Order: sequence, then C-alpha cells, then structure tokens
Amino acid sequence: MSPSFAKPLAGRSAWPRKAAAVLLTACLGGCATYHAKPLPAQAASSSSLSQLQGYDTAALPLDMAAVERLVLLNNPDLRSQHARRQAAQAQRKQDGVLPNPSVGGNVGYLLSGAGDATAWTASISQDITSLITLRPRREAAQATADEVDAGLLWEQWQVLGKARLLVIDLVEGQRQIALQQQALDALAQRESRIVSAVGAGNMERVTVASDLAAAADARTALNDLQRRQLDLQQQLNALLGLKPDVVVPLSPSLPAPSVDAASIRQQFDDVSRRRPDLVALQLGYRAQEATLRAAVLAQFPPLAIGYDASQDNSRVRNGGPAVNFTLPLFDHNQHNVAIAKATREQLHQEYTVRLATSRDEVDALLAQYAQLDAQQKTLVPATDSAVHASAQAGQAAQAGLLDLRNVTDLHVAALNRQLAQLATEQAMLEQQAALELLVGRGMPTALEQDVMAP
Repeated sequence: MSPSFAKPLAGRSAWPRKAAAVLLTACLGGCATYHAKPLPAQAASSSSLSQLQGYDTAALPLDMAAVERLVLLNNPDLRSQHARRQAAQAQRKQDGVLPNPSVGGNVGYLLSGAGDATAWTASISQDITSLITLRPRREAAQATADEVDAGLLWEQWQVLGKARLLVIDLVEGQRQIALQQQALDALAQRESRIVSAVGAGNMERVTVASDLAAAADARTALNDLQRRQLDLQQQLNALLGLKPDVVVPLSPSLPAPSVDAASIRQQFDDVSRRRPDLVALQLGYRAQEATLRAAVLAQFPPLAIGYDASQDNSRVRNGGPAVNFTLPLFDHNQHNVAIAKATREQLHQEYTVRLATSRDEVDALLAQYAQLDAQQKTLVPATDSAVHASAQAGQAAQAGLLDLRNVTDLHVAALNRQLAQLATEQAMLEQQAALELLVGRGMPTALEQDVMAP
C-alpha cells in the first residue's frame, strides 16, 4: 500500500463506529420478536354442559339469568372479541406515539490530495408537523379504541337479547307442544274408532272426512312445533358453544309479561347515553372530529428542525441549526380535509338516523304490545269458558249424554284456546325483551359530557 493511503487510514477516528454501535443497541432494545403460531388442524364445540366455563350443576334447570351468564362466558363470537379489542388498543398506542427524530451521517475517507483527517457529517432533526398534530391524533386514537369497546359491548348486549328470545320461545314452545300433543291424542283416539267403524261398514268415510282431516292437521301442527323446537335448541346450543345434540335443561317458569309504557318512554329519553351502539357512534364521531382537526393542522407546510455538524479532511468543523420544509405550492392537504369533513357528515347523519329510527321502533313495539295485551285480556275469559265447557262435556259423556265426537270437539276447542293464549303470551314476552334491548334496560349510563366532550 502506498504511503499516501497509509497515513489517513492510520488516523481514522473510532467515534463513528462507537456511535453506530450505540444507535444500533438503542434501536434493537425495544424490538419485538417473532414466534410462529400455526392454526389448529381440528376444532370442536363443547360436548356437554360440564365443559362450559362457569357451569354449576346446582343451577339446573337453567333459568334466564343462568343462561345469560353462560352465554357471556362461552359464546364463541364473544370470546373472539378479545383479539379485536387488543388490536384496537394496539392501534391506539401506535397513533399516540411521538414521532421519532431522524438521524443522518456519512464518512468521507481521504483518498488523495491535501489533508490529514477523515471527513464526516452528522445531522439530527425532528418533524415539527407531527408534533403539532400529535394531540388530536391521540384523541382520535383514544376515541376509536373506546368506540371499539362500546361496539363490542353492543354485540354482547345483542347476543344476550337473542339468548332471552330463545329461552322464551323454547319454554313457551314446550308448553305448546304439550297442549298440541293432548289435542292429537284426543283426535287420534277418535280417528282410530272411526277407521274401525268404517272398516266394519258401520260408518261412511264421507260423513267423517272432517274428523279425519282434523286429526291429520293436528299431527302436522305437532310436527311443525317439534321441528321449530329442535331448531331453537340448536340455536341456543350455538350461542353457548355446545354441539347441536346437547340437551340444555331450562326452567319451565317464566315471569309474566309486564311492560310499563311510561317507564319505557322515560328510559328512552337518555338512551343515547345507555345503548352501546349509540355510544359507539358518538365516540366514532368524536374520533372523526379529532381527525378533522389534525387534517386542518396538517395544512401547514411539513417542517423539520434539527442540527447539522461536519468536518472536512483538513479538520475544519462546522455546526449549526438546520430547517427543512416543503413549499405548499400544489398540495395544501385539502384532499384529506375534504375527506375528513365528508366522513364527519356521514357519521352525523348515521347517528341522527339511528336515534330517530330507534324511537320509531320503540313506539311501534309499544303499540304492538298494547294490541297483544288487549287480545290477551279477551282470550283469558274465552279460554276459561272453553275449558269449563270441556270439563262439563267430559262429565256428560260419563253419564252417556254426549258421544265421543262432540266430547272430542269440545276438548280440542279448549286446547286450541289455550294454545292461542300461550302464543299471545309468547309474543308479549318477545316484545318485552325487544323493548328492553332497544332502550338498553340494565345497561350502565355513560356520562354525556365524557362521551361528547372534545
């Protein structure tokens, strides 16, 4: 190697290597590591109630509250929400992090000519625009994370509402099946005697065609009820994370339907602070307000302030502040501002429409419940009268005053009255559950100033 190369190489400074090592150590100190997580080859739902989290044998048969608790703990969709919440919280942290400063530098080794040192340059700068918009971006990230939490709570509330409806339909459906089975048994007994009489030539089939059709209709109605009951049981099993063939014993008692229209309307007055979906929309609107403020602040030219230092090959050193900014000749961030404004208007309309339609739904359900209540009040005395007439017909039949055909007709008529009363009661319970879902009864009330304050 020639002497002209040996001198500058021997005089190299060791600080660039040390500085690079320090920067590398600082950057790697907070780095995450990767671990593979393969998907499972097989997955299955629980095959028994004992496998459910929170299951208690002392709670059998399960009442409404027990079913709701098990659904909250074991519903597959709700259990997967934890990952969604983690992703939202991670995004909140990312959007709230201070921007990293930019560091630059280079080394110029002396290859020929006058000089006796290695040249170098170094710089550090900070993006000022990111600092200006940091606060609204943090507010937007926090509101977005809270919006996800409220949305997940609304999903839980809806799943609970579905579980309530399923319990109501299953319990009332089992009662209807029992009554329909009684009607079928009575009609089948009469059908058997009619078929025997027709076979013996003692009766014409044409004269008893209506009786035979009634038995067939009762059998069809029972089959329909049983198919619907099986479908409801499988839906409840799916909510609980159970296999379709698992039997879930339910308590046969349900509270009587009771809706206070004045109380429901009063609760709706602050529904925007109680129902999670409306709270989620408010938080989403709050996040968009912050996003719009950040977009407006970002209209100013991107600005970075820092410090630059350098040394040439003759050991002359320079240093001083440095400023970099973009000339706003074409892009004033107007497109992002326009998008943010349009999105805010969209969220404003969505919230307004949701609030208005919710009130309309409550008013409609209250009107339907009032109609069902009036029908139920009419059905009760009619059902009592039909049951009383059936009992008297049974006594008359024992005394030989009525034939089997008339007794069966009166007995089935009483059972049909009871079925109609049960169906009306079931509809009233369903409307009550829907109303409680719409007004968020049982949900905590969020403070409006905490939700809507900028």
